[in-house]
Amino acid sequence: MDKEIQIHSVEFLDERPLLERIRIQVFVEEQGVPEYLEMDDRDEFCLHFLAFCDGLAVGTARLDLGLNGKVGRLAVLQPYRGRGVGKSLMAFLHQSAWDLGLTGVWCHAQLSAKGFYAQMGYTGEGAVFQEAGIDHIAMRCIKH
Repeated sequence: MDKEIQIHSVEFLDERPLLERIRIQVFVEEQGVPEYLEMDDRDEFCLHFLAFCDGLAVGTARLDLGLNGKVGRLAVLQPYRGRGVGKSLMAFLHQSAWDLGLTGVWCHAQLSAKGFYAQMGYTGEGAVFQEAGIDHIAMRCIKH
């Protein structure tokens, strides 16, 4: 993991331009998700996290407490993948969830990211399904 990675909990309205830039680049431009699906009405109710590397915002994730700890919108800009940014984001998000009293979190993981989530302690639940035209699987992580 790069020592330059810093994770911050941020307010959606304060950091919306950075959050949108990262998510649109990863999900809309790279993966073809329609923008109206990516930037949804849950954002204002979620806890948001930004990853910085060498002072640049390079990754994001959110935690939806209103949906019982749903993890979502984990995105890391392509040049920073494989450097520990996603793992750092998830470790910070998990600690935030545990600090708030949650005993578990869950997500709809893209099937291509199933291995990443498994490394972070998630187990798959149920059958593969489509979300925004991409194969996903529900996964859950229980506090250890």
